[in-house]
Amino acid sequence: MMSDLSNELAQQGAITAPKGFCFACKKPIVGMLISAMDKYWHPDHFTCTNCGVGLVRANFYERDSQPYCTDCHARIFSPKCANCGEAILEKCIVALGRTWHPEHFFCNGCYRGFSGQVTVHEHENRVYCPACYLERFGTRCSGCNRTITDSYITALDVPWHRACFVCQDCGKPLSGSNFHEVDGYPFCEAHFYQRRGLLCYACSKPITGRCVNALGRRYHPEHFKCAYCLQTLQTGTFKEHSSKPYCHQCFAQLFG
Repeated sequence: MMSDLSNELAQQGAITAPKGFCFACKKPIVGMLISAMDKYWHPDHFTCTNCGVGLVRANFYERDSQPYCTDCHARIFSPKCANCGEAILEKCIVALGRTWHPEHFFCNGCYRGFSGQVTVHEHENRVYCPACYLERFGTRCSGCNRTITDSYITALDVPWHRACFVCQDCGKPLSGSNFHEVDGYPFCEAHFYQRRGLLCYACSKPITGRCVNALGRRYHPEHFKCAYCLQTLQTGTFKEHSSKPYCHQCFAQLFG
């Protein structure tokens, strides 16, 4: 049938030789053809590689020797916004190795947009301005629980503002001095021993060595004295009156 049609057209003076081969179907093109991308196409076969829409009277883009309509090209090959995931067709911001619509490049803490040359911080694929990043993820003081923005000290394996590293009882600054720990908190020497019941009843200072237990109290050995003559007493060699210790001689003299 094709041969008869070709003969008839040839008798009428029409050119029936193939003009080329269609890039899409690989068959010869006898009638109207489309020339695009250095290739030939049947008009019905010149379509978007992705969606199949005809491109004869439409704008198109070439990608890897294949034609795409403008919508598919934008959706498939344009950079994607790191915030909304949609294609970026116009202005584009490149930051942190990703691309953004300008209106979608904002702090995920205060939601203010970034403009100009700014410093941004990233945490779990979200971006933050310096203030919000510090507030949310910065190092916090173990004393006041506020963000540390300046120099700090590390003690008891946690960070502290210098001004916050104080005795939990009296507030005495402990930075650069000896301290003791109780339940994860710092204490000066006096209050540490007070909490442990190891302060001398006479001088109110810590007992770190030998200790005299008498009258329900603790004393440095040298501070356990007769309340009258102030001679040093030995455990078991004293008399008690009104919760005070006395040597035998003074007790007999005063109360005997």
